[in-house]
Amino acid sequence: MTKKERATFVINTLKNLYPEIPIPLEHKDPYTLLIAVLLSAQCTDVRVNKITPILFAKADNPIDMIKMTVEEIKEIIRPCGLSPMKSKGIHGLSHILIDKHNGEVPQSFEALEELPAVGHKTASVVMSQAFGVPAFPVDTHIHRLMYRWNLTNGKNVVQTEKDAKAVFPREIWNDLHLQIIWYGREYSQARGWNLENDIITKTIGRKAVLKEYYNKIYKK
Repeated sequence: MTKKERATFVINTLKNLYPEIPIPLEHKDPYTLLIAVLLSAQCTDVRVNKITPILFAKADNPIDMIKMTVEEIKEIIRPCGLSPMKSKGIHGLSHILIDKHNGEVPQSFEALEELPAVGHKTASVVMSQAFGVPAFPVDTHIHRLMYRWNLTNGKNVVQTEKDAKAVFPREIWNDLHLQIIWYGREYSQARGWNLENDIITKTIGRKAVLKEYYNKIYKK
């Protein structure tokens, strides 16, 4: 298959598997989404979804958030990991939203990436899921699958995002990046991966990846 044919196979397969696409992180508005995505760094969405209701019960907007101390925020979000950095980021960005953006989450990549603890991936998720702006946030699942499917060289997430945007139509980026995440979690995991359940990789996978998989199975 050509790269274009592989991309088309991915699109069609994921469309059939996930006609309805749930949002992984629970939120009610751009601000709560921004905080949830920030907390998800090196933490599972399941854990974040257990912690955010506790945090948002105390503060679900910038004004209430800055009434809390960094230490109070840190204690609540501790189970998400990296709590010293994340708590400072949450408190700091809440101040900036009030001071510079009238308490609203800005609708541009540049303004979002200027906020404390907000990187390109976080900004991309917010732009995509909160504001509907085409973006292709690359997490570990997308990075892994794009390599397995021979759609990127897999050297870094920056290159993976660039390759994804080049091979997939812009109008489906927002849905597709979520579909790939769900597929990676359910069918093409990093550990405990069963290729027989992974129809996409089994059909279009990089030869080196398939060879490595079968070598491991054979050795068992």
